[in-house]
Amino acid sequence: MGRKERERASMESNLHCALKRFASGDEMRAYAYLGCHAAEKDGTEGYVFRIWAPNAAAVSVVGSFNGWDTDALPMLPLEYGIWEAFSPQAAEGDAYQYLVRRADGTSVFKMDPYAFRTCAPPDTAALIYTTLGYTWQDAEYRRKLGKKRPLDSPMNIYELHLGSWKRKPNGDRYSYGELAHELIPYLKDMGYTHVELLPVAEYPYEPSWGYQPTAFYAPTSRYGEPKQLMQFVDACHRAGIGVLLDWVCVHFPKDACGLIEFDGTYCYESSDSMMNEQPEWTTRLFDLGRAEVQSFLISNAVYWLELYHFDGLRVGAVDAGLYLDYGRPEFHPNRQGGRENLE
Repeated sequence: MGRKERERASMESNLHCALKRFASGDEMRAYAYLGCHAAEKDGTEGYVFRIWAPNAAAVSVVGSFNGWDTDALPMLPLEYGIWEAFSPQAAEGDAYQYLVRRADGTSVFKMDPYAFRTCAPPDTAALIYTTLGYTWQDAEYRRKLGKKRPLDSPMNIYELHLGSWKRKPNGDRYSYGELAHELIPYLKDMGYTHVELLPVAEYPYEPSWGYQPTAFYAPTSRYGEPKQLMQFVDACHRAGIGVLLDWVCVHFPKDACGLIEFDGTYCYESSDSMMNEQPEWTTRLFDLGRAEVQSFLISNAVYWLELYHFDGLRVGAVDAGLYLDYGRPEFHPNRQGGRENLE
């Protein structure tokens, strides 16, 4: 076996192990290989697309690089419900979606659940964005943080919705960088140790304030691109301000482009029609007992903490995740007969 053959065999083995971890609920960085990534195939550079749709009849990638032709780039099934396609025509910044053909013969366009960037709402396409590298300058802050005893240290947290804290005189939003410039002096002057951002993952419904995201790995485009959010966190850290993130991991909205019945069956939500929806919010609840969903959510937490240097997560909608009877007149008890969500 030659060098190239050995390298290909090694890559295939590593991918197999990663997909097995994903299917077992043990993957902490699923975003490293699911979604869209720069790749090389048979000496040709391009982009590889991978998506979990275990019960789909077929899946294809449609985008600006193939004229939105629904038959141009069919995906092939791998294992553990993962589909894959490679395109040498795709380029950084191209828009794309997945066309999921369901077993009942219907089709739906879906946003990439692992997209790092999306088009601005109401557009529901993802953008090829794989250059997440950023030169961080918060090493001193993080070094000092490692020596602290957080539970014994004073905390004064300022909760903030980026879009409504302050606007420009003409009503335009500030960018992530502009917000840091405006916000940090205020935080320092008021004696805050941390700022807590309401959810920043992309969301379509403005009044939700980010609590109903459709792209869990993509910072909202309302205030700029992902690297600018990194600059915001970096600037806060260099000023000695910690940054916390409201994290949505209990429910998701029913927008057709999102996670709801992703392949025509219940993937991210439970198949129990009484229990898979939060009646007060009319959102779907994550099936926290499903291994692939666990990998999706754990990887998402790691993503924000590692790649964006957030100092911690404030978990939203905790009661709806912990208690089966939260917000509903009837419920199916757990296997012990109680109201707790054991999963």
